[in-house]
Amino acid sequence: MPTSIWSDEIQAVFAQARSPRTKRVQIGGKTVEMPTPFPSPEDWRDKWIYFLLVDRFNNPQAPPRQLPWNGEHGEYQGGTFNGVRAQLEYLQELGVGAIWLSPVLKNCQYNPYSYHGYGIQDFLQIEPRFVSDSEKARKNPQLAEDELIQLIDEAHARGIYVIFDIVLNHVGDIFEYEGYGSVAPWRNYPYLIHWRDENGRGRPEWTAAPSDPTPDATIWPSELRRNEFFRRQGEGGEEGGDFGSLKELATDYQEFSPVYGVYYPVRDILIRAHQYLIAKFDVDGFRIDTLKFIEPDFSRVFANAIREFAFSIGKKEFFTFGEIYDNEDKIARYIGRNAMEDSDLIGVDAALDFPLFYKLPDVAKGHLPPTEVINMFEYRRRVQHGTISSQGEASKFFVTFLDNHDQHQRFYFSDPNDPHRYDDQVALAAGCLFALQGIPCLYYGTEQGLHGAGGTLEAVREALWGRPNAFDPQNPFYQAIQKIAAMRDRQPALRYGRQYFRQISGDGVHFGFSNFPSGVLAFSRILSDQEVIVTANTNSQSEWQGEVLVDFAINPVGSIYQILFSNKSNSAAPEPVSEKSMGSVEIREVDGAITHGPTRVLRLKLQPMEIQILEEL
Repeated sequence: MPTSIWSDEIQAVFAQARSPRTKRVQIGGKTVEMPTPFPSPEDWRDKWIYFLLVDRFNNPQAPPRQLPWNGEHGEYQGGTFNGVRAQLEYLQELGVGAIWLSPVLKNCQYNPYSYHGYGIQDFLQIEPRFVSDSEKARKNPQLAEDELIQLIDEAHARGIYVIFDIVLNHVGDIFEYEGYGSVAPWRNYPYLIHWRDENGRGRPEWTAAPSDPTPDATIWPSELRRNEFFRRQGEGGEEGGDFGSLKELATDYQEFSPVYGVYYPVRDILIRAHQYLIAKFDVDGFRIDTLKFIEPDFSRVFANAIREFAFSIGKKEFFTFGEIYDNEDKIARYIGRNAMEDSDLIGVDAALDFPLFYKLPDVAKGHLPPTEVINMFEYRRRVQHGTISSQGEASKFFVTFLDNHDQHQRFYFSDPNDPHRYDDQVALAAGCLFALQGIPCLYYGTEQGLHGAGGTLEAVREALWGRPNAFDPQNPFYQAIQKIAAMRDRQPALRYGRQYFRQISGDGVHFGFSNFPSGVLAFSRILSDQEVIVTANTNSQSEWQGEVLVDFAINPVGSIYQILFSNKSNSAAPEPVSEKSMGSVEIREVDGAITHGPTRVLRLKLQPMEIQILEEL
């Protein structure tokens, strides 16, 4: 196994990745021949992402280690790579286009709480605890690589791409602070530290990293084993410092070379290690954890280096998106670049869409007015004016979501007194998510109605396979999401179309956007001469009848729209398109201006918590 980023073994992996070949993979009793390295999708908007925690998804060989399966457990539950592989057909039938795996790299083996994978100890090895026989994998790391490669190969053979969750900001709890232990208060100069051995003990004599530790001690690759490569200033926030007990890398540390001038050794090591991951495991994209905690210029350098390496082995659309748990202005510092900047470096392709996450779930539940989503997109348009990314307009490639592993409750709420009362909200919200611009991402278990909530993040990190009939394709949530995904796949406008929010009216005269909770969210996606209309009644008790504006130029009077999708079995079809004459209406625009027509409208009826997605016959 490689221990250095410059080892002959890594050089050989790079050379092999640059020599295209074919690979035969067995799935479902048949042999699939496919190219390797596996080519990127033509457009990532053709895919949607399923995010899972490897430790909490599936293990076909054993039940969850801690009960109940949906309790708030902080230790490993036993999910495996083979567990994910065993459910690839289930995910394929759901319509999944890409799997985002929680971090798969080796964490500190002495830490029983790093099941999530974000406390990396070795950037070149795979976590043995995700392997069917973890004890054998600890002794023979090749077993971990083999199981992960088999998972990725079989996913590719089914047309499913694989995204790795990576960490550039911090590593595991690899040293302790003298006098404090794992966590020390922040200060503006380094502490004295003791590097940890293979048992997790801070060795008093290891105030500097040892030259030849065991594989489970200190940090790997060997090039990272220098004190100055870590902040060593205790726990801090965005301005610098550890992430709890996870030790922050000094990615801004500089050195000077007579040949190359000023350079950043930590950055170079991280770039090389992650290029190796692409070459070795044929992965298709990176989700970058805690991106906002690293320097924006490093974000750009890393993204460019990864993009160029992927190009060199034939992956022309390797996808990078960052976790920037913040607002639009902060996100804009990391994605793409401003077209007026004097630089040819372009940052990450996109970001997780936290601004939409802050609004859409509560709008879908009727807690916020639909104008909150509309205003969010309007503000984004202004913030990103002049920003370009490798994909074009970055916002169209943002990864959108309703919930994830870093929340205390999932989107779906099951009322203990009336468990199915709010079931329709899941399909309503998912329908909006899959129809709005961006690349939708579904958190594992949503399709089976998981509704964890509690005081810790573990409340939403259930061991899914412990649930009775855990992977049920007949589950109503599974079937609704399957239909929504298939609809998005069939309708190009929902993937590439221009997005317009639409005014609605209850009286046929006054048109505007719902500015009160439990209102109607309405928008269109237009591609060439096709318009798809989405209307969602977020009121949980009352139906809505009224009219929604449609594009005047492409909707002749009398045009008939059909329902592509509704989450209600007895939906009422809309009436044909009709025209409102000049002066007969009052239309309030996004900027507050008032216009008076003429315009064309579609009249429809929505039941409580109903979404209708419509296309012209």
